[in-house]
Amino acid sequence: MSKIALVTGASRGIGKSIALSLGKEYTVIVNYSGSKEKAEETVRAIAEAGGAAEPYQCHVQNHDDVKAMIKYITDTYGSIDLVVNNAGVTKDNLLMRMKSDEWDQVIDVNLKGAFNVIQSVSRPMIRQKGGRIINISSIVGSLGNPGQTNYVASKAGIDGITKSVARELAPKGITVNAVAPGFIESDMTDVLSEDIRSQMLSQIPLNHFGTVEDIAETVKFLASDAAKYITGQTIHVNGGMYMG
Repeated sequence: MSKIALVTGASRGIGKSIALSLGKEYTVIVNYSGSKEKAEETVRAIAEAGGAAEPYQCHVQNHDDVKAMIKYITDTYGSIDLVVNNAGVTKDNLLMRMKSDEWDQVIDVNLKGAFNVIQSVSRPMIRQKGGRIINISSIVGSLGNPGQTNYVASKAGIDGITKSVARELAPKGITVNAVAPGFIESDMTDVLSEDIRSQMLSQIPLNHFGTVEDIAETVKFLASDAAKYITGQTIHVNGGMYMG
């Protein structure tokens, strides 16, 4: 029987790429919050590549919904071997203009959502005496970024929760790590002017943006046996822009 992986926010972007990269080794639960159509596209792409996947709608900021999702997975498949906490939102604004709901929504989805999933999945992973938890952080959690106080706080929190939970769960055979992307080619970078792209590239020693596949391959490594002695780490994938 194939191992079971849950990827949150897996209907597009980095989450989709992660789900696709895991699809040959895992049965992938493709979590999504909004677009069922996009989630089903991810599932079809995994199936076309010879893998197995299933979509599951769940708002990760809702604790009870997350508990129900984890219960469904373990009841249906018997185990849950890997969780990738990728679901996230942005609500950018300068600090003096940021509304309380812009702060709350980003913290709820990005940080509380990861907490909800980790807490709910820890019990079945402890019972099965092993598992992998991988959280998607960001370079801005280490660097900071103007206009993103809420997002930066959520990602710095992800780095912190990764370390704390890694210490708690290590005696149970569970590793917990984070991957922090830098500037990644995406819909967001595609619309930037050449001047802004050049300014961003000037800060990257390797002089090019990363790809969603770069992040997916790092996640795949952390999920593999080759990374069985790595826990509590934030792996930066940023072309040298930040060297911690």
